[in-house]
Amino acid sequence: MKFFLQGKIVIITGASSGIGLECVRVFSEAGAAVVLAARSGDKLKALEDELKGRPVLTVVTDVTVESECKHLIEETISRFGRIDILINNAGLSMRALFKDLDLSVMKRLMDVNFWGCVYCTKYALPWLLESKGSVVGVTSIAGFKGLPARTGYSASKFAMNGFLDTLRTEHLYDGLHVMTFAPGFTASNVRISALTADGTPQGMTPRTEEKMMPARSVARHMLKGVRKRRDYVILTPLGKITVWTSKFFQRFVSKMEYHLMAKEPDSPLKR
Repeated sequence: MKFFLQGKIVIITGASSGIGLECVRVFSEAGAAVVLAARSGDKLKALEDELKGRPVLTVVTDVTVESECKHLIEETISRFGRIDILINNAGLSMRALFKDLDLSVMKRLMDVNFWGCVYCTKYALPWLLESKGSVVGVTSIAGFKGLPARTGYSASKFAMNGFLDTLRTEHLYDGLHVMTFAPGFTASNVRISALTADGTPQGMTPRTEEKMMPARSVARHMLKGVRKRRDYVILTPLGKITVWTSKFFQRFVSKMEYHLMAKEPDSPLKR
């Protein structure tokens, strides 16, 4: 797949860390010109320097702001004149029981995870239809089966899944590829930046990161899914089992999820 994306233009939100960062590297290695979008200008500049000699554009973007998402697309078209792939990767997590949750946290999760995807897709869509390109939504197993102590996260990912599924159906016959991409547990900083009940980042991960799928492996699976124009990609054995089993044994899966999450250090769930 080294030259699969030669001459293609790829926009990646949440490009400064985790899965987004590795997507930048992997898609660039495959020949694409990459457009890096995130809030951290310093991190984007460092990544741009890393890719020196390859076609790259950085646009500081807060995906919760509609005008900034529109600006991202306008800057991409101004520089490259086309868009072939949009990867809606920017995301935020949380860990708290709903009864303890400040509702501003849930709104923040919806703004980043759901509305960020909607805004970017809305303004990129005319160009993606022209190129018969791909819209990728980096969702979660939590978008197929709600996770306890992740109400805002699960709700935003369920909304994202529904949006992508509807978009796929609306454009079933005009060449647009829409991929719902669920990585499962991945080694990244998403749990470190996850919000607590009052909206402050928890600042640490409750899980053993080194036992999870590396972000680079996730990015390579995404590239493969785009190349094969798959509708859904669900990664990790646990993720696949959870999604499949929950279709038939909802109560059983809920109990398993509860006990799994309750084992986390400082879990808000009772063991």
